Amino acid sequence: MVIGDRSVVGEPWLEIRRPSSSWWMRRGFLVVFLPLLAAVLTGVALLAAGGKILLPFERIVTLKGKMASKRDFFEDPEVQRLLLKHRIRVHITSSGSREVAIQDISSYDFVFPSGQPAGDLITAQRAATNGYAKVHRPFVSPIVLPTYREYAETLENAGIATAQHGSGPGRPLYYVLDMRKFLTRIEREQRWNQLGIQSHGISNENRIVVQSSDVCDSNSAGTYLGLVAFTWHGTADEVPDTDREADERGRAIKPLMDQGLPGTDVFRTYISPEGKGIAPVVVAYEHQYLTYQAQYQAESGKLDSDRVLLYPSTQFVTQPQFIALNEEGDRLGDLITRDPELRKRAMELGFRILDPTGEVASDKLTTFLEDRNIPVPSVEGDDTRSAMPRLRYLERMISIVGGCPAAETSPGTPE
Repeated sequence: MVIGDRSVVGEPWLEIRRPSSSWWMRRGFLVVFLPLLAAVLTGVALLAAGGKILLPFERIVTLKGKMASKRDFFEDPEVQRLLLKHRIRVHITSSGSREVAIQDISSYDFVFPSGQPAGDLITAQRAATNGYAKVHRPFVSPIVLPTYREYAETLENAGIATAQHGSGPGRPLYYVLDMRKFLTRIEREQRWNQLGIQSHGISNENRIVVQSSDVCDSNSAGTYLGLVAFTWHGTADEVPDTDREADERGRAIKPLMDQGLPGTDVFRTYISPEGKGIAPVVVAYEHQYLTYQAQYQAESGKLDSDRVLLYPSTQFVTQPQFIALNEEGDRLGDLITRDPELRKRAMELGFRILDPTGEVASDKLTTFLEDRNIPVPSVEGDDTRSAMPRLRYLERMISIVGGCPAAETSPGTPE
């Protein structure tokens, strides 16, 4: 470059760059990455210490089961979550308990009939073919007759039902039903208006009847049939113990067993807005009603005092039986019987869970209900307890009342 008479040589420009560093050494990255790395390493250490480091990679087993009302337990989201902790998912096929016992169950991992008669049929059939069958008894739920307050108070005014007082504040939710007096009114074909329902603001010209599921399919209906057979025209409240007596009793009680509804779940009809007009009195399990009240309380902050329970003065002990049909099913049966979290959830769903001796741990259900301000029903001292009729004779009565074939009972079937 020339400036005037002189040549001037310009100095070169030098660009100074900072030393380059790898991306994983940059400050911003380290601030984020190091805490995450520490958390991951801590989690791995905890999993390793607990022997669960491979848990995320374990196979989830889907087990197939067939059952009726006890599907309420397995369809509960919390139960499903707890089972997933044990890598188990359950797929349920709904079916009446007796229907489970008389149909092919070879494609299932377990069945869960709601009572001992159906359970005995299944275990006897499996034994006859050397099939796998292991029984678990996690909880029980007695048969009850849900109804509406106007109908319960009408029965009380007629001297047929008695309110259970002292179980909680407000109007009673639970009543004891005198089965002999009640069945006498049914036999006479009395109507609700004749009994005085109009004094409670309802007009109902329909006959007094108890709606149940199909007696040919359902354990609850079969148990109610046994209850009616035990109460009606028996000598000292005896159940039939010969074929002839069973046939005679079946014909005698058939007019008292007008089922009315062909569906398998009358309880859902009962809690529907149309229930009062369709089915004023239904056959159900206690856990269904208690679960409904707990959910109603959680959603509305109060009880549904319009829907109440009738406890029959005679109670049969209904014993649900979880029957594992293979080893995977047995693992599930053992879980729902012994796992503390699953037992607690069963109690929260209204079931009376059993202790290791097979006795009802009723204090746990009492505590749960009291904590949620739900009155505690009293079924002790109000009723007479009896075993169901022998399976052979119960089947003969079901056949006569329901018009369906009696299930075959093998020589090894408990009677």
